[in-house]
Amino acid sequence: MVFRYVDAKGEASEAANPNGSLQNIAGVCNASGNVVGLMPHPERVSEALLGSEDGKRIFESLI
Repeated sequence: MVFRYVDAKGEASEAANPNGSLQNIAGVCNASGNVVGLMPHPERVSEALLGSEDGKRIFESLI
């Protein structure tokens, strides 16, 4: 698991999990770590115009 749904304090909880995924899992990767699959859509929150820039950090970390 590479991403989890957590609250503002960094704690996984039922309230922080928008889709009820097992163990608050939001992203997984293969054994080599070179393929990642995401449940959330960070591109939908990557610009202030869209209402939030929270997802922007994920893209910036790839650069």
